[in-house]
Amino acid sequence: MIRRHPGRLRRTAGSLALGLVVTTAAAGLTSATAAAGPPHRPDRTDLGPHVTVFHPGMPVDEIQARLDAAYIRQVDNEMGRQRYAFLFRPGSYGTADQPLHIRAGYYTEISGLGASPTDVVINGKIEAYNRCLTDGGTGNCIALVNFWRTLSNLSLRIDPTGQDECRSTANFWAVSQAVSMRRVDVSGGGLSLMDYCTAGPQYASGGFIADSRLPDVTNGSQQQWLTRNSEIGSWSNGVWNQVFAGVVGAPDDAAFPDPPYTTLDTTPLRREKPYLFVDRRGAYQVRVPAVQRDSTGISWGAGLTPGRTLPIRDFFVATPADPVHVINSQLARGRHLLLTPGVYDVARSIKVRRPDTVVLGIGHATLTARDGAVPLEVAGVPGVVVAGVTIDAGETESPVLLRVGREHGRNLSTPRNPVTLSDVYFRVGGPHIGRTDTALQINSDHVLIDHTWVWRADHGVEGFTEGVNGDTDRWHTNTGRYGVVVNGDHVTATGLFVEHFQRYNTVWNGDHGTTVLYQNELPYDPPSQADWMNGDTPGWAGYKVGDHVRHHQLYGGGVYVFNQNDPSIRTRNGFEVPHRPGVRLRHIMTVNLSAGAIDHVVNGIGEAADTTRVGAPVYLVEYPVR
Repeated sequence: MIRRHPGRLRRTAGSLALGLVVTTAAAGLTSATAAAGPPHRPDRTDLGPHVTVFHPGMPVDEIQARLDAAYIRQVDNEMGRQRYAFLFRPGSYGTADQPLHIRAGYYTEISGLGASPTDVVINGKIEAYNRCLTDGGTGNCIALVNFWRTLSNLSLRIDPTGQDECRSTANFWAVSQAVSMRRVDVSGGGLSLMDYCTAGPQYASGGFIADSRLPDVTNGSQQQWLTRNSEIGSWSNGVWNQVFAGVVGAPDDAAFPDPPYTTLDTTPLRREKPYLFVDRRGAYQVRVPAVQRDSTGISWGAGLTPGRTLPIRDFFVATPADPVHVINSQLARGRHLLLTPGVYDVARSIKVRRPDTVVLGIGHATLTARDGAVPLEVAGVPGVVVAGVTIDAGETESPVLLRVGREHGRNLSTPRNPVTLSDVYFRVGGPHIGRTDTALQINSDHVLIDHTWVWRADHGVEGFTEGVNGDTDRWHTNTGRYGVVVNGDHVTATGLFVEHFQRYNTVWNGDHGTTVLYQNELPYDPPSQADWMNGDTPGWAGYKVGDHVRHHQLYGGGVYVFNQNDPSIRTRNGFEVPHRPGVRLRHIMTVNLSAGAIDHVVNGIGEAADTTRVGAPVYLVEYPVR
């Protein structure tokens, strides 16, 4: 089914719930006491007040109550500062008579602490529903703003006991960008990526699944989705752009664009996200998966995911109260970094300079730039992994929010051990005005970007626009020129979501680059065509490959337009790339969301995505066109 994307809501009824906090201490549960349970003595590592660790000996109703309380506080807390992680020690949770029904709100991570996903079993459901934003919570029900959630490293045995007739039909995971499902084993029922149990319009704009074993999947109204290195029973449909890489059971894509599937037999480059687990003695460890090329299927089917294990004592476990100079001192000493949930105000760069350093955030740990700082700088050295971190722009413009490798000079990364960014998200504006020139800059060769959402916010809390003219003011106050700039060679992106930047959303200057799924919305808010000009050219392409690049591949890409301030605004091309045999785009599209126009899909080729075909994509099977 084709669903029109009406543009995300500018302000939501519940987005101002900034002061609601739930902590394990407030609930009468600390990390240490929650983890306590036979047969092993618990690890006493302090993961902070916003981490709750459950053990299978706890009463189901107690676990349910604490999860419900957190959901009530987070379900509408889109722009809040609260961050939470709920972790389950190995064992089984919920019963046939009393299943767990877990709902995930904003900035919430739900993860198992087993070495394998099968070590933690949830009997029940883990769900995300539409938010109903009008008519007292009964109308305009959508998942378009269901951001910032994490589900990982557990087995879900679907049990709908106690739910109404519609809710009993599937496990609902109605989400959009900045949501990942990794290392999840689902059985006992179907998985729906759309919440069809609420009133319409039921739009959704996700999303990402990796390293998971899934039953029959209903895509429903999801506009785009990447499923990578997984096993699926079946896939129901596609809306605009559905991509599968290294997926056992993936649908064939020979009939593209009807349905709009893009299927790669293997994933060209893969390193799964690091994960926290407890060993047989009850001690925390971090598993860092190994690099694989041309891979298929899950990493844990034959046992422990290949890779290396790091003891928690090798990590500096940070909280938002720790000064940056202390964090940098620990990194310089050779320790890894674990960021516990919270918002870290960063007025000088956190610097990762040593090879093979792991920076792991849990519970959507967020680095917010202060005084124009670059919050995170990663040297161009082999093997650095940054995962589970969100980076926010501050009110003073930063030159960049995350820089990988030197802009000038030698970088020492290697093809065998690439720098890896997993579930690293960027936000420019939303809870406050944000300003940056570039969000993500990759200067090093041999980098893997495995799922990112790079977002210049199109809506936010009251006062977000700092003026009386709404979105027109936002254009001049909430500024971000470029979303992603790739200068390094041999950079691979699996799941690249970039939205609303004021010039090129993505600029790819490095050679031998590969992108597997690209999703982009052009900015909603240029005040006029004069504000949206690239020299003499109307507008800036959503995806630009540098003119000197000789080799580049893109599989499954979409650029969307919704120029709400001035519907007469035009953009010449959705994609701009050099016309060379080594530069190839497969399965790309543009679409109009009800205002403005994109004249061509790529390089003057393809019909216009204008208001004569709202919601109906313009597809190209390949470029260059044969």
